[in-house]
Amino acid sequence: MFTFMATLDGSIVNIALPTISKDVSVPMNQTEWVVSIYLIVVCACLLLFGKIGDAIGKIKIFKLGTFIFVFGSFLCGIHLSLNFLLFARVVQAIGASMTMSTNSGIITEVFPLQERGRALGMIGSFVSLGAIAGPGIGGVILAHLSWPYIFWINIPIGILTIILGAIYLPKDIQATKDPIDFKGFIAFAIFILGLFGAIFIGQETGFLKAPIVAMFVISMLALGLFWKIEQRQLKPLVEFSIFKNKTFTISLLAAVCIFVANFFSNVLLPFYLQNVRGFSASHAGLLMMVFPLVMVIGSPITGILTDKWGPQRLTLIGLGVLTLTEFGNIFLQEKTPIRFFLLLSAMMGLGNAIFQSPNNTIVMSSVEKRQLGVAGGMNAFARNFGMVVGISAATTMLYSAMSQKYGSKVITYIPSRPDVFVYGMKISYALAFGICLFATVMTAYRLVRSKRK
Repeated sequence: MFTFMATLDGSIVNIALPTISKDVSVPMNQTEWVVSIYLIVVCACLLLFGKIGDAIGKIKIFKLGTFIFVFGSFLCGIHLSLNFLLFARVVQAIGASMTMSTNSGIITEVFPLQERGRALGMIGSFVSLGAIAGPGIGGVILAHLSWPYIFWINIPIGILTIILGAIYLPKDIQATKDPIDFKGFIAFAIFILGLFGAIFIGQETGFLKAPIVAMFVISMLALGLFWKIEQRQLKPLVEFSIFKNKTFTISLLAAVCIFVANFFSNVLLPFYLQNVRGFSASHAGLLMMVFPLVMVIGSPITGILTDKWGPQRLTLIGLGVLTLTEFGNIFLQEKTPIRFFLLLSAMMGLGNAIFQSPNNTIVMSSVEKRQLGVAGGMNAFARNFGMVVGISAATTMLYSAMSQKYGSKVITYIPSRPDVFVYGMKISYALAFGICLFATVMTAYRLVRSKRK
């Protein structure tokens, strides 16, 4: 329940941005920060809370995170100003990062090996479901209620989750009591905030402006400093030795690629369905529900198959389906039959269902027990990093291609020129196809390599 809510809130706002923009009287490009700031803060904090969870207990951190997230959801619905909404989203993101960084580690500690694939598969399915189902669910809520209920819907579900957690979650099994690497956290947070801040602001102002260049430089310096700090720490925030495990590294990189590609659709399809095709927010939301519905059905089945057949082949099959889907998305037009769009959405849901559960199992089962917190934090970071990269890459590619087609700078949808958007969407989906193809080739290499061994 909570995994679904925390990831859902990274995407549910997308379809409500036009409404929020009008309601709080700010331009569309400024309201995009409501989505971006949540994902950026989650990325910045995940590794820290993964380590704190290892030190003092994952379940303690998870429970505290649920409370902070619910409180942040309440603040988000208070209709004051855009600045207050952004502050509330930061609070919400801190709570979400506490739960995301600990949930996989809790499951891997609690469940025996023969049931772990099914359990991680269930969590993985709700992670992916929440990440991509946001626009669909948001559209359904907006059809009947005002935009604050997109956030307030979390409150009753969150309270129920807190109650169930108090009843059913066990006491923490292990706590290392290791010191926390706060210096590393500060350097890493500066890297994340500087990098994505420069990307999102640079889309509007231009990437060659002095402040944007300075933000990129500071971000890269912070990354170098983070590397140096981690090498000197006895108990670092990230044990870089974990990446010597090629199975873990390739699986994590594949997860990043797929979440990047998924979020191309998360950014592009609300505009395509509402602006190009002329559907209402509620109708567009219903059309976008095909993907999560297929995934809900497919993911538990895939989790069972993972325990029976092993995860390696399933991940490759899922990636193949997703690569084919992104190739099909390139051919979406202004008058493409809706049945073709629905087929692509169903394929995307099926591909994610086949890929996510086995891949999560590989990531969490390929490390030692003492590294479960770090691995869980890295797994959650990979997902959220992929989401932010997906949003920034999709919008950057979209606006660049649209500007090229239009002949002047474009940073929004042009009502009289749907052809300009469709052109930009095609170029963006071509990049998403390339990303999926890279993940597929990389995973095929891992499978061949493991068979030779």
